[in-house]
Amino acid sequence: MSLHTIANRYARALADVIIERGEASEVYGELDRFVEVLNANDQLLELFESPVVPVEKKREVLGELLKDFVKRETTSNFLRLLLENNRLHRLEVLLRSLERELDARSGVVSAEVTTARAITDQERDLLRERLHKAMGREVRLKFRTDPAVIGGVVTRIGGTVYDGSIRNQLAQIRQQLAQVK
Repeated sequence: MSLHTIANRYARALADVIIERGEASEVYGELDRFVEVLNANDQLLELFESPVVPVEKKREVLGELLKDFVKRETTSNFLRLLLENNRLHRLEVLLRSLERELDARSGVVSAEVTTARAITDQERDLLRERLHKAMGREVRLKFRTDPAVIGGVVTRIGGTVYDGSIRNQLAQIRQQLAQVK
């Protein structure tokens, strides 16, 4: 079974619980911060991934981390479950699946927006509004910059890419000029 299939199963089960308890944003936030802690420390990831380290040692380390970074019992229980099933080192993948599951249940679409430079809050709001109208649903935007875009915007929603970049326009002109010969 693939990692994404497993992650989706965990995500659906956790989403059921946290939505029922009304703590979706809180648990998601704690898991997100926990991922940041793991990603900031390669040794932690290696410890939780290693089959050589005894489970008791992993439980001890997780217990200390939970004291410092987790307040909700639901979050603690979920992280302990992942540890027992040797999946804690895959938390980031599971969290992305949870994000998609929660978005799907609440009718939110996630979009990744790439621009050549950082854009202003006003430009972000305008883009969000236009995508909301086009999609007919709430849109959660994640922004990143890539100077190779040159200008314009590249938006990825699910598997669909809307490329309004200068780079893409130049490539199309190049292709048209090549056909004129």
